[in-house]
Amino acid sequence: MACLAIDIGASSGRHIIGREVNGELKTEEVYRFPNGVTEKDGHLVWDTEALLEHVKTGIAKAKECCPELESLSVDTWGVDYVLMRGEESVLPCYAYRDSRTEESAAKLHERVPFEELYRRTGIQYQPFNTVYQLYADLLAGRLEGVTDFLMLPCWLMYRLCGKKVHEYTNATTGGLVSAATGEYDLELIRRIGLPEKLFPKLSRPGEILGEYEGIKVMFCATHDTGSAVEGIPMTENAPYISSGTWSLLGVKTEKPLTDAESRKGNWSNEGGVGYNRYQKNIMGMWLVNRLREELCPGKPFGEITAEAEADGFDGLVDANDPAFLSPKSMKEAFDAKLAVKPENAAGYFRCAYRSLAESYRTALEELEKNTGRKYESLYIVGGGAKNAFLNGLTERATGKKVIALPIEATALGNLRQQLGR
Repeated sequence: MACLAIDIGASSGRHIIGREVNGELKTEEVYRFPNGVTEKDGHLVWDTEALLEHVKTGIAKAKECCPELESLSVDTWGVDYVLMRGEESVLPCYAYRDSRTEESAAKLHERVPFEELYRRTGIQYQPFNTVYQLYADLLAGRLEGVTDFLMLPCWLMYRLCGKKVHEYTNATTGGLVSAATGEYDLELIRRIGLPEKLFPKLSRPGEILGEYEGIKVMFCATHDTGSAVEGIPMTENAPYISSGTWSLLGVKTEKPLTDAESRKGNWSNEGGVGYNRYQKNIMGMWLVNRLREELCPGKPFGEITAEAEADGFDGLVDANDPAFLSPKSMKEAFDAKLAVKPENAAGYFRCAYRSLAESYRTALEELEKNTGRKYESLYIVGGGAKNAFLNGLTERATGKKVIALPIEATALGNLRQQLGR
């Protein structure tokens, strides 16, 4: 059997074919494309039609390489969505880094305090959570006449096969799914004032939606971290970091943890495939990527990390500080948080890497306290797993055995779910 994982991140997307050969999963990347936010009318948005065209182009490439392709599935980042009026998409599709929720979050908390939101949903506070984006739409009148909304991977698959369905793992990222029932919290939705008709029963990974050019379109865990966790070849239940634009650090738990300590630590409870993902968003490689764009565009990361390792700058910042979410200048954002500024570019990168390792240490200590368990290992997957300097810093900072797996864990998890593995 052969299937296709379409794995789309905030900076790039890839199409990876998976084949079962003598009981092993063999993979082949057949298409890769760039992604990123664009600015329109003062807002940060996604070019959804361009994404759809890349998805279709990649499928065509995959069919050329593998005519026997049986199924496909799409995963993306969480929280972002497309509004719809019938079959018409209501554009633009705002990107999570856009600032439009700055006021809506505070106004929503006047209706429903965050303490209650967290108790009901178990989702950490991020100003871009779906709940705040939809409330911003409500306040702006964008929901007039809207009949549906679809999270991005669900919208892309709808455009392929014509079926509008909400998938559980991605829905949980938005702060509207009940931690107790695993379905949309309709009482909460009514209190917020959102149209109840927009929130149907959720579907789980494994459901077949329809067909696109003779290929089954089905759900994996459409939130990329949900699929990434499925792709990690763990020998035990250990903490993980899915290291990309964001660093998602967490562990599998049997049920959500929505206690006061978890809320104060801003831990999230997101849907997994038969388990809860207790995890935290850390700013991740976004810091490094933006510094590179500004200080040394195009410079190989191998050179950047070698110079950072050799540098002596010892300043630290809080990697999760909101100032780093979407600054005009990442360098200036670092300067504003440092008592002493680096003398060169290498110092900024060293600061970023050391700050990330320190944030991992703090998060792991909180995780162990909140779960009541000690862990010996830490699995790191994704693009950041290739960074030996950061892996070493992380191992020293956390005291854990770092198992770095520079694999396409998200695509692997996507494929394994399609294959029923």
